[in-house]
Amino acid sequence: MKTIKHIFALVAFTIFAVACSKDDPIVVNQEEVITTLTLTLTPESGNIITLRSYDLDGSDGPNPPVISISGSLAANTTYTGFVEVLNETESPAEDVTIEVIDEGEEHQFFYTFTNSIGTVAYTDTDNNENPIGVTFTLTTAASGSGDLTVTLIHEPAKSAADVKSGSITNAGGETDVEATFSLTVQ
Repeated sequence: MKTIKHIFALVAFTIFAVACSKDDPIVVNQEEVITTLTLTLTPESGNIITLRSYDLDGSDGPNPPVISISGSLAANTTYTGFVEVLNETESPAEDVTIEVIDEGEEHQFFYTFTNSIGTVAYTDTDNNENPIGVTFTLTTAASGSGDLTVTLIHEPAKSAADVKSGSITNAGGETDVEATFSLTVQ
């Protein structure tokens, strides 16, 4: 009888152990929810320019983002830039920028211009000395108009030379947020 009790206890323990191991949750790093992307551009002198994209229903939602631009950029001017990303589905809004900086090895902002209206240089890096792009300088060309597309990539190929220099072409990874601003430089 003791042997049957021991066998029953062993079988019960084995079933319990197997069942628990199958039900253990797998830790998943969930994608950030980003509703708002704001660029603040500060020249040495002149007006601060703010670019904002607000999309409360997300990039897959039926409504397009609301884009606002506070003014034109000055020609042949260097701006100190800062990008902020927020999740405004929460109250108070969650500042996702902090997570992007903390997980800098896994994130990079890319700044792509049309019509050669400007260039961007990164001024921040992750722990491996690769760019993040939360802070940057934006230098405008002569007068003209064109688009600036800002893209936050999760897990880009940061070791590639062209990615380090800001080219999104071979970045890979997944897009966390992207916004396009139609700019005038005068």
